[in-house]
Amino acid sequence: MTRAISTPVTVAVIGGGQLARMMQESAIALGINLRALVEAEDGSTGQVTVDKSVGEPGSWEAVAALIEGADVLTFEHEHVPDPVLRQASRRVSVQPPADALCYAQDKLAMRERLGAMGVPCPAWARVDDEAALEEFGARVGWPLVVKTPRGGYDGHGVAVAHASSDVASWWGHGPLLAEAWVPFRCEVAALLARTPSGRIESWPVASTVQRGGVCSEVTAPAVGIRPETACEARRIGETIASELGVTGVLAVEMFVVGEGADERILVNELAMRPHNTGHWTIDGAVTSQFEQHLRAVLDLPLGSGEMRDPATHAVMVNLLGSRSDQPTRALADALRAGGERAKVHLYGKEVRPGRKLGHVTVVDADPATALACARACVEALRGGPDSTDLP
Repeated sequence: MTRAISTPVTVAVIGGGQLARMMQESAIALGINLRALVEAEDGSTGQVTVDKSVGEPGSWEAVAALIEGADVLTFEHEHVPDPVLRQASRRVSVQPPADALCYAQDKLAMRERLGAMGVPCPAWARVDDEAALEEFGARVGWPLVVKTPRGGYDGHGVAVAHASSDVASWWGHGPLLAEAWVPFRCEVAALLARTPSGRIESWPVASTVQRGGVCSEVTAPAVGIRPETACEARRIGETIASELGVTGVLAVEMFVVGEGADERILVNELAMRPHNTGHWTIDGAVTSQFEQHLRAVLDLPLGSGEMRDPATHAVMVNLLGSRSDQPTRALADALRAGGERAKVHLYGKEVRPGRKLGHVTVVDADPATALACARACVEALRGGPDSTDLP
């Protein structure tokens, strides 16, 4: 069906969390209609999106209604069944396409494909039972990192196993991915966007800190690594995007191992959507990852991924849980604590322990100063320090 010229561009997105919520901010600026399939009417995205429906990503009926009249279908998470994706692609442009998204949905498929491409990864094996896990552990050494191939995120579906008994309850649901434990020195993320016509724009590689399997802090450009390592991380990210046919935003999380001239990277995870490691781009980059994702999936010209001020660093700190039922009530204290450069982004979520409730970004010439200010702001939003806080 040909849409009238007066019809606004419509991007359909599956998912109602904070990522689609932040896409909406960019959609408003571009005059794009964002239509969301959300889990709850009053969820993070539902609160700020007029054009929405409540439904499950595995329901073809819900997805069919979502894409009616839309220009493109995209996602804020990877948990969409392949048959639904392929059926949708017969009616609308699906970006990223199912043939690319499968490598973010299935970690075994991802490891196999990246290995065939020559991308450096930790030693890994598909293990179908305890005996196979024992054999792999004997070969590469314990501990191992064991993952469910599908469905895991933010530390869920991942375990450090010192013996096969540590994952004894995981069997019976299909094969597992076992990886050698990597004694990494730090972690980085390469973030980029690619259009269906093949244009790529990258942001500066960022250094990341994970706590409990959840992204906690991000600094861009990355600190503590060689410039050559950052260039290699960017090259690998762009190669993965091109070879897999990724469209929209791609985040490639990597381990940094070795020192000095021996420093190198190993690819850990892929995400084909806006990502926590890219939230700093809202306040620190010429083009945010959310605006860029919309541009990319619509095959529009891409914006610059450069820092707004090349002499600065952007530091993002996540708000993970709070002792306050309503963190917005702490805004006055938080903004005083963070200083005039602090930018607060809250997601409108119900408070739960460890839940991603928002983030704070500070841009400063000194990354240590930016980190201290962002941490102070987040601490105030959490309701003050506790015994688990790190210095």
